[in-house]
Amino acid sequence: MLIDVREPPEYALVHVPQAKLIPLGSLMERHEELDRHQTVYVICAVGGRSMAAAGALRQVGVDAVSVAGGTSAWEAEGRPTASGESSTL
Repeated sequence: MLIDVREPPEYALVHVPQAKLIPLGSLMERHEELDRHQTVYVICAVGGRSMAAAGALRQVGVDAVSVAGGTSAWEAEGRPTASGESSTL
């Protein structure tokens, strides 16, 4: 599972195709939507928000890992990206 913790306009601009949007501001009220039986990968633009989000999720029992470098690094490495409306859980 991959979640993007950026804001909807950022996500709409460019995102990892399989990433589901849960903005950082609503993450803790929605953390129970996440599957606790698998690792949850968290991504943002460059890594700051995703590191904070992964840390907060680990405190509530979610196996969460921040994606190093975020969407910027993902895109710079030539990996697939998408744009458009948000995909939410």
